[in-house]
Amino acid sequence: MTDVVTRVRELCLALPGVTEHVSHGTPLFKRGRKAFVQVWPDGHHQNQFPHLWCAAPEGVQELLIEQDPRVYFRPPYVGHRGWVGMDLREPDWEDVEERIESAFATV
Repeated sequence: MTDVVTRVRELCLALPGVTEHVSHGTPLFKRGRKAFVQVWPDGHHQNQFPHLWCAAPEGVQELLIEQDPRVYFRPPYVGHRGWVGMDLREPDWEDVEERIESAFATV
């Protein structure tokens, strides 16, 4: 799933001041000191498929999950803070880019 990581990396690093780190063995992207996206190319816990977690404005997580529960989910650890998970098995890259930009703006 290197292609997924490469594309997410390109989208995140195109934003001003973003740095990449490794957390739990996967890429984590930060704006300053605040994380806004983490990509899981091989899955994580119960979600054994490529996906990302991203920060989201208040109320957006619930809206996205209700809108399309096949793509969006509440991720572990950060879901209680409003972050949203996104399935990347068949990504709509325009939607992924929108979620990344929203996450960047959120933090």
